[in-house]
Amino acid sequence: MPIRRVVTGHNAQGKSVFLTDGPATHVRQRGPGSTTVTELWGTDVSPASNAGAQDPALQPYRLPPPSNGSVFRIISYPPDAVRLASLAAEHAAASDDGTGRAAALDRTGARHPGFHKTDSVDYAIILSGEIYALMDEGETLLKQGDVLIQRGTNHAWSNRSDAPAVLAFVLIGAEPV
Repeated sequence: MPIRRVVTGHNAQGKSVFLTDGPATHVRQRGPGSTTVTELWGTDVSPASNAGAQDPALQPYRLPPPSNGSVFRIISYPPDAVRLASLAAEHAAASDDGTGRAAALDRTGARHPGFHKTDSVDYAIILSGEIYALMDEGETLLKQGDVLIQRGTNHAWSNRSDAPAVLAFVLIGAEPV
């Protein structure tokens, strides 16, 4: 599902303008059956700079945000019936390729192979579908319009339905717990 991204900025005279309006261009899928990640924006520091017209989403993918920055992304989770096979293949071939993904994955026999944690505060908004948020202890079903605030906890996402679940995430760098 292409995500329309509209980005504002300033022209040479300091007037507000639309810099881009079109499909988000930084879309990544590891392979068949895996999640699709659409990077929308990011910052390297806080407070963030609104100067310039460069696109910070056009960087190599990494799961966590910069330590003092943020990331805004949309992730489409296929049903677990498809996704679990992809996660198993990813784990079998895991190596930390600089994305932070391999280091973040919990391979200690968790009840779902997608368990991970990042040093961030994450705002997750369910845009469509439904998905279970799993913690070390407990789980809850989230549906369209629900919001989850994830605070540096070990967690996983489980889509037990037959349709994709699409979530918007804002990740903000935080101190480790």
